[in-house]
Amino acid sequence: MQQREVEIVNTLGLNATASAKLAQLAVKYQCAVSLTRNGRKVNAKSLMGVMMLAAGKGSRLALETEDPDETEALNAIVALIADGFGESPTRRGETRPAQEPGNDPNERSR
Repeated sequence: MQQREVEIVNTLGLNATASAKLAQLAVKYQCAVSLTRNGRKVNAKSLMGVMMLAAGKGSRLALETEDPDETEALNAIVALIADGFGESPTRRGETRPAQEPGNDPNERSR
């Protein structure tokens, strides 16, 4: 059995998109994968289970894998979480430079 504490770092937390990415990754492995938050343990291969954790940014979860390919699964899921589930940098708190008037490609010519 492998276990590691992880912190949710993306702005939107374990919303539907992030939960789906985590569950889709977890099902690729043969091992059992679970997440625990505030005493609630869920099967990480279940989208609804992951979403039930209601883990926002800064939440700390215990990630546990057990049996075949447990180390590979743990490392892959930790990497996904650390990467902010692939959210674009602007969604993780960074801002885009302001568009100068007249340079917006979506703006119609007059």
